[in-house]
Amino acid sequence: MNVVQQSINRFSSFLGDIGDRFSYLLTDLGNMGIFLLFSLAGLFRRPFRLAELMKQVAFIGADSLVVIFFTALSSGMVLGLQGYYSLSKFGAEGLLGSAVSLTLIMELGPVLTALMVTGRAGSAMCAELGIMRISEQVDALECMAIDPFRYLISPKVAATLIAVPLLTAFFDVVGIFGGYLAGVKLMGVNGGAFYAGMEQSVTNHDLRLGIIKSFVFALLIVWICAGRGYFVQQIRGAGFGAESVSRITTQAVVLASISILIFDYLLTAILL
Repeated sequence: MNVVQQSINRFSSFLGDIGDRFSYLLTDLGNMGIFLLFSLAGLFRRPFRLAELMKQVAFIGADSLVVIFFTALSSGMVLGLQGYYSLSKFGAEGLLGSAVSLTLIMELGPVLTALMVTGRAGSAMCAELGIMRISEQVDALECMAIDPFRYLISPKVAATLIAVPLLTAFFDVVGIFGGYLAGVKLMGVNGGAFYAGMEQSVTNHDLRLGIIKSFVFALLIVWICAGRGYFVQQIRGAGFGAESVSRITTQAVVLASISILIFDYLLTAILL
């Protein structure tokens, strides 16, 4: 009888743990959904913080140019070399420009840009808001009847939506130039054929797909990274103090990166 009772207790504990985790997940998703709605609503509420917006655009966009440049140049050159090696087997080296440009514009440009911004700027957003939350600066704003969403989050949302698409376009241009260097200057592909293939293959639909992806990824970055930092004290297993900020920052970067890769596939499947 004791064995049966112990089995029943273990099963009840197991079911209770599942229910507790499910309840926490629903609460967390609800908080993040409300966070997104309030953050977007803050974009249209006056007074607008234009100075803070410009500061965030400079931090997310201008300060990321160096890492985006080298990532794009190396990616483009690798694409040029590997594309030449693959196409030369079929005598189709003239299609190198098409292969490099389409790969960068539709896939690598938006994805790698978003991942770089997540690692550099998204982590900083999460840490900043997490520190403000545990040091009760956010609570102080609420006590002074200042909307923390309009004051803290909305400028970051607007800046990310502006900066990430521009960085993606910059990535595409630099990446194509890198592919040109590797394919034309190093491997001897005809420069006219490279540009002709790129011009004939890239359509407005391809450009729209890359732009849509960049906006979606930008929203994912600021939503997940800022939201994790804002709710740092409500996240299970985060710990306390500085430890909680470090753990949540790592969690935010990982979660945002995975979300970017998942939505990349979904958007490609839906819009291609």
